[in-house]
Amino acid sequence: MVSIKSLLSSHVGRIYIYLADEDIGRRFLQDAENEGFLFRDGVKPTQREADCIFAINDDMTINYVGFVGHAAYQAADKIGNEPLIRIDYRDILNRAE
Repeated sequence: MVSIKSLLSSHVGRIYIYLADEDIGRRFLQDAENEGFLFRDGVKPTQREADCIFAINDDMTINYVGFVGHAAYQAADKIGNEPLIRIDYRDILNRAE
């Protein structure tokens, strides 16, 4: 299976992860926690609710993207000077099967 951590090594900057449904969201949070990711305030991923889009960061943190992040995910190619990388977590899970 492709690890979440390996996505960071293959892309520059922040990566937006799309989660199509609640089951995929819970799976992402569990996988992220298993790989050592935390929210920026130190909370483990499974201690928070899933959302449809998360950002993963090269410091091994994840975060909610909020309204602006959702809008950027839909419309932007860059955030500031960095490209906006979009990954559908279903694709990651399908590669594992």
